[in-house]
Amino acid sequence: MPNPSSLPNRNVALLAFDGMPLFEFSIAVELFGLDRPEMGPNWYQFAVGGLDCQPAQTTAGLKIHVDGGMSVFEGAGTVIVPGWPIDRPVPHEVTDMLIAAKRRGARILTICSGVFVLAASGLLKGLRATTHWKYTEQLKTLYPDIDVVPDVLYIDEGQIMTSAGSAAGIDLCLHLIRRDFGPAAANTVARRLVVPPHRDGGQAQFIERSVPTHYESDRLGPLLDYMRTHLHKEHRIPDLARRAGMSERTFLRRFGEATGMTPAKWLLHVRLSEAKDHLETSDISIERIAEHTGFGSPTNLRHHFREHLNTTPTAYRQTFSRASA
Repeated sequence: MPNPSSLPNRNVALLAFDGMPLFEFSIAVELFGLDRPEMGPNWYQFAVGGLDCQPAQTTAGLKIHVDGGMSVFEGAGTVIVPGWPIDRPVPHEVTDMLIAAKRRGARILTICSGVFVLAASGLLKGLRATTHWKYTEQLKTLYPDIDVVPDVLYIDEGQIMTSAGSAAGIDLCLHLIRRDFGPAAANTVARRLVVPPHRDGGQAQFIERSVPTHYESDRLGPLLDYMRTHLHKEHRIPDLARRAGMSERTFLRRFGEATGMTPAKWLLHVRLSEAKDHLETSDISIERIAEHTGFGSPTNLRHHFREHLNTTPTAYRQTFSRASA
């Protein structure tokens, strides 16, 4: 049950405008705008505001009725900006609204190219931000005072939160729910949406190609399967390259093209994922999980959980265990 004191201002307001992406509007409605009696009486209150009180036409041709003009945002604790047409100037009414929201302590969340609205307001100077991978270079060029991070799903800078392509907006919204009401609430909403309850913000937006060529997929595919089913073993680059039938240099290049990661990073990612699965679905001891997943010792497992998940294996099990449920 959400804690009433965890979120003093539950009002969420979304900026609507002609040319607004329907999908990104729907994300905000689905995450914050639906009645959720199972979450108790202190859930979010949702409203839609625009430059005027006229309906906003989406990219799908549908018109969205708004609850009011810019005054809708005056009492908002969270302001959401969906994808903005990057070749369209941002009206001063919008930038003034965002600056005022930031000054009074409201959170501002953008989805995809909505980051350009925040950038135009000057609120991203000196901060990290992300957007869809198609727009990162343009964002860097137009706003060199922003630390643009091109290969993550979302970034949380406290009051300011930005996300990558449209679907990454779901991850960021769930992250905000997790911040406000805890992981159980975020998991409940994610379950309703039938989406993963948590994808870390630092996860890559995309992998350029799954496997470079059919010939190499015949070699790398079985190798990845082998590594996944032998997590408890040490995997040295010379041994992996030999198993794949490549030189070490070619292997490292092809592995990166296929997975978007180095072998070490890929192994760590899979080991953490396997460890989380065991913690969620079994009562196996931490010692056995560490051994089975290749971390070797509970100390090493705890170190990586703290570094990459900001928690401990025991705390993760207590929060997400489905075995006890």
